[in-house]
Amino acid sequence: MNLIQIKNCYKVYNNGVTAIADLNLTIQKGEFVFVIGASGSGKSTLIKMLYREERPTNGSVIVGGINVAKLRNSKVYKLRRKLGIVFQDFKLLPKLTVYENVAFALESIGMNSKEIRPKVLKALESVGLKEKVRSFPNQLSGGEQQRVCIARAIVNEPKLLICDEPTGNLDPETSKEIVKILDNINKEFDTTIIMATHDKEIVNRMKKRVLLLENGVLTGDYMKGSYKAHESN
Repeated sequence: MNLIQIKNCYKVYNNGVTAIADLNLTIQKGEFVFVIGASGSGKSTLIKMLYREERPTNGSVIVGGINVAKLRNSKVYKLRRKLGIVFQDFKLLPKLTVYENVAFALESIGMNSKEIRPKVLKALESVGLKEKVRSFPNQLSGGEQQRVCIARAIVNEPKLLICDEPTGNLDPETSKEIVKILDNINKEFDTTIIMATHDKEIVNRMKKRVLLLENGVLTGDYMKGSYKAHESN
């Protein structure tokens, strides 16, 4: 089943820069996909189009049956309720506890507290942080903060988890832990994961599908791929 279908997609910014050029791409439900490429290759633009932070200039971007290109600003929240998003810089609310940060994602869509509690505890257990429910972000390591972000992203059981350089601010060992958690989520819940990254070591070790962008053009699509695959071309 196609979860994401992108056809003849272009993204041209107001300054004339073409960030994405004639992109055609299909991603199936349950896949784990790395998006790689140098800075300025279009990785972040592609990721942002999936959750409608950016709108394509031409072509279609269909996510879970919704054509993002035609989605009105007032309806974007409907798309984002179906997604989980993990950022490089955590974006946790500093005055809220771990529990409250994760619960906030459900409170904002009107869920009642009786429904929220078991979902939050399940999400925190999935990332190994159930014992940190009362901690505040400044009491956590960088890796623990990113795990809270993942818990917040998966608490509503989304079909798609979008990760934009989630290990960019973390040391190699912590990065491994984070990607292992993502891999477990992919396998346990059949959650589709799309992860933009510069981390060669992780990409080479994981042997997942790899999409290579160069100057906005998709120049490689490797099943069980790696950085090594494109560097040897």
